[in-house]
Amino acid sequence: VGLVGSEMCIRDSNMFDPMVYSSIRDALGGCAKWIVTGGAPLDPDLMAFFRGAGIPVYEGYGLTETTAPCAFNPLTVPYHQGSVGIPFPGFQVRIGDGNEIQVKGVPVFKRYHKNEEETELSFTDDGWYRTGDLGRLDDDGFLFIIGRKKDLIITAGGKNVSPGPMEEVIKRCPFVSQALVLGDKRPFISALITLDEDSLRPWLAKQGLDSGMTMEDAAQNAAVRAEVQKWVDQANEGVSRAESVRKFIILPEEFTQENGLMTASMKIIRPKVLKRYNTLLNTQMYTKRKPASEDSQRG
Repeated sequence: VGLVGSEMCIRDSNMFDPMVYSSIRDALGGCAKWIVTGGAPLDPDLMAFFRGAGIPVYEGYGLTETTAPCAFNPLTVPYHQGSVGIPFPGFQVRIGDGNEIQVKGVPVFKRYHKNEEETELSFTDDGWYRTGDLGRLDDDGFLFIIGRKKDLIITAGGKNVSPGPMEEVIKRCPFVSQALVLGDKRPFISALITLDEDSLRPWLAKQGLDSGMTMEDAAQNAAVRAEVQKWVDQANEGVSRAESVRKFIILPEEFTQENGLMTASMKIIRPKVLKRYNTLLNTQMYTKRKPASEDSQRG
């Protein structure tokens, strides 16, 4: 997150201002006008909180290959919630096949150093750079990021699903630390979910439950599952049934660098997670249906 701007007018409009908001503004130097964020989608609730504090947060977008930022929300037009803005001067942005964001312009790099094969794969026949990110453009030309092409899930029924937006919604659950939406070559979309112990135990106590229960018990607890289900349902609201999370499993452990399931930059290593929990997925998430002949014999 980068801090930009100055001369913010500080208003004592409600009790939150002197009690909470003013301390946040002081932590940002006391004269912050707005904040720019990039690199990953920001929780809309967090953006709303900062705006309530009088410090608007604007999301931008760019890659090393585009010489950093290539899109940003202009300050002189109405804000588009969740958008990373419009192209900077000198850039053009379009949505290509499979909803891939493609960029063209003078600041876009020409080639990778001593890697002609990768360079050729990175550009379309008409010279647009393939970012590998998935997105959409609204009627006003504002760009919205919806996921990564390499993370795209293709179900057994041929439905293309971008897991990122749904994972972000599920992670807004007060005690969920990680959510991994799955379903590649599977009959339906599912999710593996982990719990943040430090957030979970106060929540359990507030619900009148045993705050000292093991993480294994918490993962199976009906109240915990019901709360997670609320956020899964919310994530499903914006997608079709074929794209919705039909089933989830709460794990008693988190994905970490120590267990080899996260990179040094704190990204989940999807293939390793799938390998580690292969038996669980095949026996509890995606159980095979019994042959019709076997069912009729038992009937």
